Amino acid sequence: MAKPKRAWQRMLSGRRLDLLDPTPVDIEIEDIAHGLAFVARWNGQTEGDYPYSVAEHSLLVETLLGRISAGIEPKWRLAGLLHDAPEYVIGDMISPVKNAVGPDYGRLDERLAAAINLRFGLPAAIPAPVKKKIKQADRVSAWLEATQIAGFSVAEANRFFGVPDPDVTQGVSIAPRPPAEVRAAFTRRHAELLAAIG
Repeated sequence: MAKPKRAWQRMLSGRRLDLLDPTPVDIEIEDIAHGLAFVARWNGQTEGDYPYSVAEHSLLVETLLGRISAGIEPKWRLAGLLHDAPEYVIGDMISPVKNAVGPDYGRLDERLAAAINLRFGLPAAIPAPVKKKIKQADRVSAWLEATQIAGFSVAEANRFFGVPDPDVTQGVSIAPRPPAEVRAAFTRRHAELLAAIG
């Protein structure tokens, strides 16, 4: 009889996260912040002395979400901050790779996202209107990253990510930071949003 394959990962917190059947009790924000701070966006193909991390991207998406939807509830801003949280264990795959892998990646991502959301008091599935706003902020973030640090021309970024509202992008300047600094910023912002939710 074949030995079953291991489907869990030991986290720095000591938790064992089952990737196929994740539970909220095995999820810690410190593990998420640490993992995301060391996962590079754009497969690491960005300018600067540090990779532009998923944690940094998540902070930007949450900020942009607040600009796109003034007055949005703190719990939905938290959903924005955590929108890519599953990548702390499954990594950040660029869209062409996700397309090649197929639907299994999406199912894994959904299961992890549901457990993460429940862990922090959000619904397992984020409501469609909120998800749409987060996706809008995500696309604006991708446009900013593409044009500022990933070598895309504005015309090219417009074609792939759409033309962003200048009021939303005004004053946003991206400069990748050291992972430890981003990890601390992500953890701090998470705590602020939880406090605002009450």
